[in-house]
Amino acid sequence: MGHLARWARSQPEKVAAHFPDHGVSLTFAALDARANRLAQWLIGLGLRPGDGISLLLENSPAMLELAFAARRAGLYYTPLSTHLRVPEIAYMLADSDAKLLVVSPALAALAAEVAADAALAAIPRYATEEGLPGYRSVEAELAAYPAPAALPERPVGRDFLYSSGTTGLPKGIRRDLLPADKRDAPDWSPGWVATYGIGEDSVYLSPAPLYHAAPHRYVLRTLDRGGTVVVMRKFDAARSLELIERHRVTHSQWVPTMFNRLLALPEAERKGRDLSSHRVAIHAAAPCPRAVKQAMIDWWGPILIEYYAGSESVGGTVITSEEWLRHPGSVGRALECRLHILGPDGEELPPGEVGGIWFSGSPSSFRYHKAPEKTAAAFDAAGRGTYGDLGHVDEEGFLYLSDRRADLILSGGVNVYPWEIEQVLLRHPAVAEAAVIGVPDPDFGEVARAVVRAAVPVAPGLDEALVAHCRAHLAGPKVPRRIDFVDELPRSETGKLLRRVLKERYRDGEALPVA
Repeated sequence: MGHLARWARSQPEKVAAHFPDHGVSLTFAALDARANRLAQWLIGLGLRPGDGISLLLENSPAMLELAFAARRAGLYYTPLSTHLRVPEIAYMLADSDAKLLVVSPALAALAAEVAADAALAAIPRYATEEGLPGYRSVEAELAAYPAPAALPERPVGRDFLYSSGTTGLPKGIRRDLLPADKRDAPDWSPGWVATYGIGEDSVYLSPAPLYHAAPHRYVLRTLDRGGTVVVMRKFDAARSLELIERHRVTHSQWVPTMFNRLLALPEAERKGRDLSSHRVAIHAAAPCPRAVKQAMIDWWGPILIEYYAGSESVGGTVITSEEWLRHPGSVGRALECRLHILGPDGEELPPGEVGGIWFSGSPSSFRYHKAPEKTAAAFDAAGRGTYGDLGHVDEEGFLYLSDRRADLILSGGVNVYPWEIEQVLLRHPAVAEAAVIGVPDPDFGEVARAVVRAAVPVAPGLDEALVAHCRAHLAGPKVPRRIDFVDELPRSETGKLLRRVLKERYRDGEALPVA
């Protein structure tokens, strides 16, 4: 039957999803019926189990309806970022072997570019509403399937998501489909339920794009467990607080950039909302500066729960607010897996020593699509998996991130971790955001350079003051040789710092225009 169908039968009139920016609320019965009709249509197109479709949609009811439909039809579905350009869309459609593309008229300009691209002409294109040139209408297609009907037995479809590509082209992350008899099996673990407590009485706010792994999967899991979701079209700090109050939100998920925007609201706006229903504020995706996290705990109380994981699901850690206050800067201890810090030869390192972060004991079965060499690199001979990050643990097993292996700076034979320098810079009151990269140097091979978004007007001598601040807290090779100021740092939609973009701007050792 599946989780959604069960809830549609037991609580048909309960609201499953609010889309306040669309003025739409879907009951479990309505969502279930719509997913069934869409699944009939997809099967009727001749799509076979294991085939893939792509979705170019904003946060909208159609995203959830088509996701559930693809799961019922035994298909892989790939939500595409609405910020992609046509060459990127073409790459992902080809790489994922998409059999069709569904777009939203809300993205009409981008949809028109896609329709005009000769390389994409062979892929059938559909729009969720009428009147988009170059696209057939999903609504017109559904006229042939006016009511829910029994579906053929098929495996359970899955999302087929892409990594954020912080170090290069995004990689498709593909997991095996579940057999049909596992349709009622939970897509969550006991540890996940125990940690977050998401269930039938939960109201989950999603302010992030549903084409990203965490918001997408947490929204679907909340619905699978009978809870209600509130999906914003896009993040707005003041609107988020309004929706927590209006819908009595119990759970939410954020990235540190959102915390910055929330904390920047006027005090009257921050204190003028009733947030008493809010029990759990989950955050991840990017490291959270200590001062920002402390300020959020001071405001919301000890309801923040941070996790470190990845779309590949090779393992992860979790930390509560109470634990973080005792271990500031940590991202927690392993949850339902084992954590290993390994040296270059695969040896286990003791607490305090930085090495590669690896996990064992996770049942992940992912593979990078069409990239067996990258899949192999994500696992070692003992079957342990990694996201490619570096870090260390303390005596109690709490993990502290250092950096991605690809961002490590080798300066005169010394390992320099940008994250460590960035944390020192962020302690200075004049620094709002900081990024550190390695730039070529004829003597040392590489040296650290900092790029800063200032929290105050940039005055002469501020760069020297920040270098002096770093020198007071860091060993010589770690001190940035130069501080550059920018209006904005390059980040992904989830708030991840895109150091590769900065590296490209500094590829010859001298800054190219950053603004």
